[in-house]
Amino acid sequence: MTDHAVFMRRCLELAQRGQGHVSPNPMVGSVIVYEGKIVAEGWHQQYGGPHAEPNALAALPAGIPLKECTLYVNLEPCSHHGKTPPCAGLLVEKGLGKVVTGSGDPNPLVNGRGIQLLKDAGIAVETGVLQDACDELNRRFMVFHREKRPFIILKWACTADGFMAPENRERIQISGEEARVMLHRWRGEEDAVLIGANTAIMDNPMLDTRLYPGKNPLRVVLDPNLRAPQLQGDLPTLVLNSLVQKKEGNCEWLKMPQDFAVADVLEILYQKQIASVLVEGGPETLKRFMESGFADEIRIIRSKNVRIQKGIEAPKMNSVPNKTEETETDMIEFYGREKA
Repeated sequence: MTDHAVFMRRCLELAQRGQGHVSPNPMVGSVIVYEGKIVAEGWHQQYGGPHAEPNALAALPAGIPLKECTLYVNLEPCSHHGKTPPCAGLLVEKGLGKVVTGSGDPNPLVNGRGIQLLKDAGIAVETGVLQDACDELNRRFMVFHREKRPFIILKWACTADGFMAPENRERIQISGEEARVMLHRWRGEEDAVLIGANTAIMDNPMLDTRLYPGKNPLRVVLDPNLRAPQLQGDLPTLVLNSLVQKKEGNCEWLKMPQDFAVADVLEILYQKQIASVLVEGGPETLKRFMESGFADEIRIIRSKNVRIQKGIEAPKMNSVPNKTEETETDMIEFYGREKA
């Protein structure tokens, strides 16, 4: 690896620390290098708080000449006033000698303007370092701005013989404790978790992160005819339905057109600045999302030992997983976007 790649890898490590805390902003890390060594680091720690670049600058020891420094950052510095001032303008003001970036920022308010601002000020700029890895880290942010919708992750657990539940839909424990903790970590990494009416009726799940430290996501229930009871727990909940529109406490019922489609759901969530959704629904809800073409990732928790021989079949995959992880009782399979 070149030195550029080494320093950008560190930016990505720092950026990852913001996962679950900065959405709908991207995860960004930054390092400042002087005479071939990292002398300051920073990352975007909390939505609404300072971005990675000002945090790195704030950590810079006194006496180091910024004109002789290179700042590395995994995403193009912003050029607009949002909850914080523009980072590109700050870098110009501080007189950085060089800036090296990974991804371009697809946000229409930036989209090349940050790079141009730096160049116009005479700062040397190099772009596209480890761009694929930088894009991958912020894939939710990229989809949100490029496709104007949330990033969608489908998840389900199934038995070793491929069933999600017995024929009578009786709730059984399929996955082991390690996988359940992993699921709660996943919930904390996304903005929302979504289920259908049948899952709400049969399981009345809490959909929280009680087994792993992290924020609780917005709970979204697709319930056109309001058949399901209100979910247990006083957590923010959005019920998309075709009958009523109201708010009570932490729950909002939003009226949608009759027979609303997945695209309609994603449009509403996009308007609410929901950048990512973990879909934990039953077979019908999963099928709707898979057929819609909006599944960006699929994660399957497959039991090694639990078998029921017959029941409600899990969706079938026509490809091999991108990667797998293993616990004592389960195999976890990760798939990228399904090809048509």
